[in-house]
This record gives sequence, C-alpha cells and structure tokens, in this order.
Amino acid sequence: MKRARPNVFHPRIVLASCRQLPDGDGDDAGLVGALRRRGLHARWLPWDDPETESADLVILRAAWDYAERHAEFLAWTGRVRHLLNAPPVVAWNSDKRYLGDLAAAGVAVLPSTFFDPGEKARVPRGEVVVKPTIGAGSVDTRRFTERRDAESHAAELLQSGRSVLVQPYDSRVEDGETALVFLGGEQSHAFTKGPILPPAGELPPMHDSGTYAEEALTPADPDVELWELGHAALDAASSHLGVPRNEFLYARVDLIGTGCEALLLELELVEPALGWRQLDENIRELRQRDFALHVEAACERLGLGPLSHRRP
Repeated sequence: MKRARPNVFHPRIVLASCRQLPDGDGDDAGLVGALRRRGLHARWLPWDDPETESADLVILRAAWDYAERHAEFLAWTGRVRHLLNAPPVVAWNSDKRYLGDLAAAGVAVLPSTFFDPGEKARVPRGEVVVKPTIGAGSVDTRRFTERRDAESHAAELLQSGRSVLVQPYDSRVEDGETALVFLGGEQSHAFTKGPILPPAGELPPMHDSGTYAEEALTPADPDVELWELGHAALDAASSHLGVPRNEFLYARVDLIGTGCEALLLELELVEPALGWRQLDENIRELRQRDFALHVEAACERLGLGPLSHRRP
C-alpha cells in the first residue's frame, strides 16, 4: 500500500534587483542554485516589477536604485507579502541616521553629524566626507580638503531636499575596509574593500549601470577584535529594532582600523554585497548553502510551509 505523500508547499521566492541590473550584479550568481538544492525555487526580478507583489517571499539583493526612489521603495516594502530583511529593518537601515542609534548604544562608530533640509551644514576644518543620509553605492559621496567646497556640496544636497551626513576623513580607509558578513545573525565570512573615494575634487569610477561605485575586493581573515565589534553592532541593531538577530537573513559590517581602535563605517542590512566571489569554490558553496538554510528557516518562521523535508 502506497503511503500518502504529505502536502508540500513551494513558496514563490524572488531575489529583488533593479531594472538596470535585472539579474543582480553577478556576485549572487550561485544563490538560485543553492536555494534550489534545498527545494526552494527562486528567480530574479526588479523590485518594482508588479509580479514581486504576488511572490510569497522577496529577498532584497540588488535593488541599487532604492535610494533615489526612497519613499516609493518603502511603500513597496509594505505591500510585498514577506520581505527579507523585514520592512522595519529596511526603513531604519536605509537612512544613515541609524549610525547615531548605534553610537548611542555604545558601538564604536566613526563620528557623524547630520543636517536636515532647512539647516545650514556646519563643516569642521580638515579633510571631510559629505554624503546624503539616504544613498547607496557611494552615489553623491564626496571627499573634501577645502571647507568651502564641502559646504557647497552639502548645501546642494540640502537644497534638493536630502539630509546630509558629514564625517571626518579617516586616512585608515586607504588601507581598505574590512567587511564582516553575517548570515542569520551568525558569523560567516569576511573580505576587504579597497578605497572607493578618490582624492578631493575627483569622482569615483562608477559601474556601467550607474548604480554604484566600483570597488576592488580581496579575501580577508579578520582578528577577533573586529568580529567582536561586528557582533556588538548586530546586537545593538537587534535591541533597537526589537528584532532577534537570527531574523537578519544577511548583514554586513564595514570597519576601518584594527584591534581595539577599529571603528564602524556602515552596518548594511538593506541589500549588501556579500563578497561571495572572494571565497574559494568549496567555501563559497558551503556559505551559500548556509544562506539557503537560513532562507528555509525564515520560510518556516513566516508560515510558508510545510516545506519538503531535506537533511540538514
């Protein structure tokens, strides 16, 4: 007698990109296969494609144009059935004012000052970086040695209705940033990002799509102190948002410096590049399998099951 096969639900999963890069930026090329090996079927779609709103689960991966359409993007996050990372996480993390929340929680953050439209940006002496608080891919981020030029760029951003972040330029960034990757709130892997910002007065080289600045990435093996700072940042975000760490499907913490003198530049929870191509093939396969397992766990947590039963 044949046993009845239990009903299995196959959630429709979308890896959300943008129209300039409909299949992502290439770094996530192995994710569809990794998910499929867990019985999860995913496909790429631009986030603003109407079909994303009928998907059971949307995973943000390459929505590089979200910053220039921020209000529209946040409204969309509230319409999709289930989003990773979750809409409140995306709303908080997509505005760099979150750096102030992390600093208030005791995380070692590069000093940051914020200005809103209608205010005059006060730029300190010395070399500084001026950027919009809502931005991605280093678009409109500039480095200045002259206060007048920095104030002019800040004023231009403010007049366009955007809030501004001013930070001192820390020369340690020229040694590269250490990017720590967490999956499901757990420590995964790391890589180094070469300096993006050119000398004052020059513009960073942009990807052909115009959505982000080109970066030189290399493998990294950070020391314990850097990982501890990364964990502290995730703990602070989790506490501030009231979201358990394991519900962050992905996170990337960008740091400069070494040891106890390291500082956080960014905590990326919206759609960070995860540096898969900096891992050798075997490690990459294992880490992408971890990614798929965390997606599977999220599906079960969100009630998108029962899934097919596969061995861990």
